[in-house]
Amino acid sequence: MKFNIRGENIQVTAALREYVEKKVGRLEKYFETTPAEVQVTMHVHRGEGTIEVTIPLAGVIIRAEETHEDMYAAIDLVAEKLERQVRKHKTKLMRKLRVDSAAKVGQRDSQSVAVIIPDVDEEDVDIDIVRTKRFDLKPMDAQEAVMQMDMLGHSFFVFQNSDTNDVSVVYRRNDGRYGLIEPK
Repeated sequence: MKFNIRGENIQVTAALREYVEKKVGRLEKYFETTPAEVQVTMHVHRGEGTIEVTIPLAGVIIRAEETHEDMYAAIDLVAEKLERQVRKHKTKLMRKLRVDSAAKVGQRDSQSVAVIIPDVDEEDVDIDIVRTKRFDLKPMDAQEAVMQMDMLGHSFFVFQNSDTNDVSVVYRRNDGRYGLIEPK
């Protein structure tokens, strides 16, 4: 793996660089092809170190961020989070492969296909949707959507943007400010 490691308000020492490469480099065993370049950004704010890691893969981007008082602990935490995400993604791909293989086997009837999945624990990736909400989207601008979100006490709010007529999302960021997600 190639690493692009940069620091903001922190000097990236050789020891930090080696530790990141060692911890995040362990994920390489999950990839069939090596990612183009792993983006790592470290920064310190108010005495806490934050590390952001982005791994671009074919068709998906794996990203994780962790904050901790100790930068080495943050690196450990982000590596664990990335591994869970990679395993989850790999399990989804393998399930799809099994379904596709089973469909092909059903068409041929006389042959069977076995798929072996190493290093993947399916209990880690079960997704259980416990509630579904449906509601009418009222056209409004982003400012009004933020006010609605705050009144409801939510961390995000889905609305129809009156300026673009697209469905958009406003959300509260970790720094207390707000973000807007719009479709292209």
